[in-house]
Amino acid sequence: MASTLTIVVSTLLFLSLISQGYGQPCYLKDLSVQQSPTGAKINGKPEWVVTVTNKCVCVQANVMLNCKGFQTEEKIDPSILKVSGNECLLNFGNAITNNPVTFKYASNNRFPLNPVSSEIACS
Repeated sequence: MASTLTIVVSTLLFLSLISQGYGQPCYLKDLSVQQSPTGAKINGKPEWVVTVTNKCVCVQANVMLNCKGFQTEEKIDPSILKVSGNECLLNFGNAITNNPVTFKYASNNRFPLNPVSSEIACS
């Protein structure tokens, strides 16, 4: 009887952890980068709004985006996007949870700001 109870309790604990997302691994691909034109023009160039969303229950910190050749006519707060060579640090390295990070830039074309690295931490 005691071993059956132990198995039941262990199974319930395992299922509880999975339902909270702790059994679910997170990956860089769980970061979604969506861009769309705002309709505004900055120095004659179209403005784009970028929204980066973490689709995993675990946080992702020190998110780096591909910024090779990135140029903008619009000033971006470096605490949101800090350009450093071919990569950009998002959100000052702070964790991205279920609250998306948003910023705008102005360029003739949409720039592929795809994630290149992050640090994933699950509690």
